[in-house]
Amino acid sequence: MALDKDSVQKALAQVRYPGFSRDIVSFGLLKGIEVSPDGKVAVGLAVTTADPEIPKKLYADIEAALTALGARQPEIAITVTVPKGSPAAGAPAGSVKLPANAGVGQVKHIVAVASGKGGVGKSTFAVNLACALARALTEQGRPNRVGLMDCDIYGPSVPLMIGVSGRPQIDGDVLLPLENFGVKVISMGLLIDENAPVIWRGPMIMKTISQFATNVRWGELDVLLIDLPPGTGDAQLSIAQSMALSGAVIVTTPQTAAVLVALRGAAMFEKVSVPILGVAENMSFLEDAEGRRQYLFGQGGGLKVATALNTELLGEVPLDQAVRQGGDHGIPVVISHPEGNPARVFKSVALTVLRKLETQA
Repeated sequence: MALDKDSVQKALAQVRYPGFSRDIVSFGLLKGIEVSPDGKVAVGLAVTTADPEIPKKLYADIEAALTALGARQPEIAITVTVPKGSPAAGAPAGSVKLPANAGVGQVKHIVAVASGKGGVGKSTFAVNLACALARALTEQGRPNRVGLMDCDIYGPSVPLMIGVSGRPQIDGDVLLPLENFGVKVISMGLLIDENAPVIWRGPMIMKTISQFATNVRWGELDVLLIDLPPGTGDAQLSIAQSMALSGAVIVTTPQTAAVLVALRGAAMFEKVSVPILGVAENMSFLEDAEGRRQYLFGQGGGLKVATALNTELLGEVPLDQAVRQGGDHGIPVVISHPEGNPARVFKSVALTVLRKLETQA
């Protein structure tokens, strides 16, 4: 029998909510069904419960129903809202009992790297900042404990830029992040084929991001950077609300269009009471061999954003071929050209971010 939305919905109508005789469809819990031409099925649900066993039971029953229908490796996303006033109300949405040393519970500081606008080099900045943080901790004689969570689900470029590849290993119910240059890394790019497009709607994206936070063995980290996707949609807002962020770094380029979008993106963090640690301006200028600077994208955009947000301009990263080459070859400029001007800027930004985080603690 050919799979379609109607047949999937009929199958799900046989799945009863635990403890009730009523099914999940009539309860109104079903939020979306996607059926691809090759027979893959994606289902999204939203439930409100303080019992972590209910999402587990629902997941197992839905998976069994879809498999019996003929769906191959069905994707099931269950968004959980914990009722206010319940004993588990302080737990993140969708959390379940996990093995020890899993998730972000042992992470001192979680910092979002955001831009609002695509094309400003946010992922390049995040990768180099992570490496700069790792080196700064090492130079201070401290354990090197830095992580990078690539939440840019549709365009996961972090693995290429930081030189990691292959599938993460699984230990029981958790993923083990890959590591390079002293930075632990998890990314959608490590979980899918290199040329496979990610054609997902909101529930599937949120499920993946939730798993990155709760089902990855990050271990003890001083700083976990989150490379946010561009924009200010559900994914960005959910991360800001549910992951106990210590702060955010806003990345912009000098031109007016990027400045305006960066300000809108920063407003989201202010609404959810996440402090802005500072603003970084990327692709600030092109410097020739004689030290003359050309401001190809304008000048002063980062300072405008920082001033408007009443925060600090962390640094101005120049346009430099070594930055691009580092990203293409998987050796960030902080590692490949540590004495160059871009690397010095990243080091300065890293030290400032560390100082601000430790001042909070």
